[in-house]
Amino acid sequence: MTTPWGEFALTRFPEDPRDRLRAWDASDEYVLRHLARERVPLSGTVVAVGDRWGALVTALAEHRPTQITDSHLTQEATRANLARHGVEPGAVRLLTTQDPPPDRVDVLLVRVPKSLALLEDQLLRLAPAVHAGTVVVGTGMVKEIHTSTLQLFERILGPTRTSLAEKKARLIFCTPDPALERPASPWPYVYTLPDGIGPAAGGTVVNHAGVFCADRLDIGTRFFLGHLPSGRGGRRVVDLGCGNGVVGTAVALADPEAEVLFVDESFQAVASAEATYKANGVPGHAEFRVGDGLTGVPSGSVDLVLNNPPFHSHQATTDATARRMFAGARRALRPGGELWVIGNRHLGYHVTLRRIFGNSRLVAGDPKFVVLKAVKR
Repeated sequence: MTTPWGEFALTRFPEDPRDRLRAWDASDEYVLRHLARERVPLSGTVVAVGDRWGALVTALAEHRPTQITDSHLTQEATRANLARHGVEPGAVRLLTTQDPPPDRVDVLLVRVPKSLALLEDQLLRLAPAVHAGTVVVGTGMVKEIHTSTLQLFERILGPTRTSLAEKKARLIFCTPDPALERPASPWPYVYTLPDGIGPAAGGTVVNHAGVFCADRLDIGTRFFLGHLPSGRGGRRVVDLGCGNGVVGTAVALADPEAEVLFVDESFQAVASAEATYKANGVPGHAEFRVGDGLTGVPSGSVDLVLNNPPFHSHQATTDATARRMFAGARRALRPGGELWVIGNRHLGYHVTLRRIFGNSRLVAGDPKFVVLKAVKR
């Protein structure tokens, strides 16, 4: 990545030489050019929200910026990119979306996220730290910036306008208005599960901003809840890519002796899963972990893995995450242990499962979804 601060060799996390997706895009380059061209003072507190793989804070490391992200993978990529360029530990402050933001922000850079709810939540959390002199610049690809995006900046921070597009990227310029009366945050959002979905029926879901299907039970999870494996007796179960934790909570409600590990790479998701679990008064034992799939889970230590893998990495469609999740599940499962997967029928997960496990069986299906089971031999 070529910037006014030099050239930077950046990678995503986990590093994969076969991965053709870059760790930055034109919107990262555009905002960095703008900062240099306009000679924006960077001596105060610089905060980069949603910096996807650490491109912004790596380029600006000499100014000791703060990164705020919802992604564990982003934090790991950022650490690797900073180390690659000899940045001393601690020069860049790494915060999660669940951490208290800085008390004062002088330059706020916002990489527009895919989730409008996450953008709303983060702007509301940062608004008290923004003052009349704060330079606020958003950035994203043209297809990521909508009228609703601009309206959020207007409603929460102040008057907003956009730049001309360059290389299909666009900037957002916002002038903070300290006198603006800001709305109360609607997050986290709480709703009640419908009847007819098994042990979790009538239960409570707590969703922090940015977690998939924040205001209702999505149809894929609903289908999965109706076809979860039965069994009792102290199993070690993993809700892999747990989201709001409703699947793992349903298992715990059905089997109070089960030990359930909720894991996701999203800090918002794991916070949601823990809140959902506690809201339903489940008597069993649970662990909540933000991490890279099943990394750190001992081999052969798990009886059952439940998984609804994502098939997007930001705007890119990819099965790389699903493949890594399936491989991680095979390693973590004991012999005879099972991986149960819910996915869109067209994704062809049965082929990937057969390649990794040597077997795959259809448990249930409808015109849109399939539930598949693979057994570790």
